[in-house]
Amino acid sequence: MTNKQLIIFDTTLRDGEQSPGAAMTKDEKLRIARQLEKLGVNVIEAGFAAASPGDFDAIRAIAEVITESTVCSLARANENDIRRAGEAVAPAKKRRIHTFIATSPIHMQNKLRMTPEQVLERAVQAVKWALEYTEDVEFSAEDAVRSDMDFLVQVFDAVIAAGAKTINVPDTVGYSVPVQWGERMQQLIARVKESDKVVWSTHCHNDLGMAVANSLAAVLAGARQVECTINGLGERAGNASLEEVVMAVKTRRDIFQLETSIDTTQIVATSKLVSTITGYPVQPNKAVVGANAFAHESGIHQDGVLKHRETYEIMRAEDVGWGANKLTLGKLSGRNAFRTRLTELGITLEGDDALNAAFARFKELADKKSEIFDEDIQALVSDNVISEECFKLAYLQVASQTGEIPHAVVTVTENGVERRAEADGGGPVDAAFKAIEQIVASGAELQLYSVNNITSGTDAQGEVTVRLSKGGRIVNGQGADTDIVIASAKAYLNGLNKLHANAERAHPQV
Repeated sequence: MTNKQLIIFDTTLRDGEQSPGAAMTKDEKLRIARQLEKLGVNVIEAGFAAASPGDFDAIRAIAEVITESTVCSLARANENDIRRAGEAVAPAKKRRIHTFIATSPIHMQNKLRMTPEQVLERAVQAVKWALEYTEDVEFSAEDAVRSDMDFLVQVFDAVIAAGAKTINVPDTVGYSVPVQWGERMQQLIARVKESDKVVWSTHCHNDLGMAVANSLAAVLAGARQVECTINGLGERAGNASLEEVVMAVKTRRDIFQLETSIDTTQIVATSKLVSTITGYPVQPNKAVVGANAFAHESGIHQDGVLKHRETYEIMRAEDVGWGANKLTLGKLSGRNAFRTRLTELGITLEGDDALNAAFARFKELADKKSEIFDEDIQALVSDNVISEECFKLAYLQVASQTGEIPHAVVTVTENGVERRAEADGGGPVDAAFKAIEQIVASGAELQLYSVNNITSGTDAQGEVTVRLSKGGRIVNGQGADTDIVIASAKAYLNGLNKLHANAERAHPQV
């Protein structure tokens, strides 16, 4: 790795998963990991091995199949976390342990209840434990933005001497601004004794909307790794957006003079996959991957683009993967063609039963719309893919007309037994949800309801996301159908199935 290469460290599967309701199954994590490898990500932070047995299993499964990217697990600076991380990434061809401990006074005093001397000692010991499993050890000083500079230098000196190869400086709470963050990175690189022997990294949160700007300021100051997520997914306001960082470096090569290993034509496909699996839609005006990112409404802009594209476009839409959703399959396509396309999309279904069920849903969709795009297939495979399905939609009828109260009749299969209910509502979706609740009596609170079209056209599938909360747990449910009310009912039941499965994931910081 040369000093002209910017390492892209993707933490969608770890920090991104900490978004409320964004927890993923092992199979979903595998699908995203394969796509991240196809995208060209250097390091995939696959999870937090000590957080739960499910996280451990997912990291290990990813480590067994990913060969081009480094597979990484996060670990707190304690022996149990680090040994779990080491065991989880052991099968990987290239593996990393990323260990961290807080260094700011507010964290040391109120969260860790440790003295600076104890934190320093623990940081060094953590690196030594990690080196038992891999030479590729990354150390992070959590809340570096509010840490004392002299203490940071002392800690970094010690962990580099202990054998850490990457030093990550995180703005854990999104407090910094670009000029300050760049100066901090520059000072650290200048003051740490053996700074030239390690890769300097930055990890910025977006609480003030400056995660990407701060990350790029750190790069200009000497950082050669950026930790980021697809679509900027992550806790609170999210993380630095991978697609924005990469395209900024590529588009403004005159300023950054750096290269990345990212195949930018895979950016949109990766964005859509992550959005579909997590249930977090991409806002239309999102840079690079938003539906309007390359749209021009103004007549002046349209005229300029038609005459010469670069008058208003600094990037080409096709360079990031727009326009790549070509027609792949239709109603006459067979099972083998369907299986082949799944493989090309990086989707692996376990066993013939899963393939047959997905193929049956594909045929059902093909009867409803003539053109099946890659996005349709991604949504189709994600639709209701859950290991334990207690509730299934068997029948739905809604009546909605001007001047009348909407009414829904729903039949739900609960553990193989059909149950029927009907209800009125403020609209057809509301009526359908109320009828479902009469059957299941979940007591869940609906926190979010979102509808997005998967592809263009009036026959496009509608993708519905609901966020349900119960007993402190938050889950996202997704459903897709050409009928938006049916998609809504599917999404609601998908969320209820996740709540029922009780696959609770421990928060890494708890």
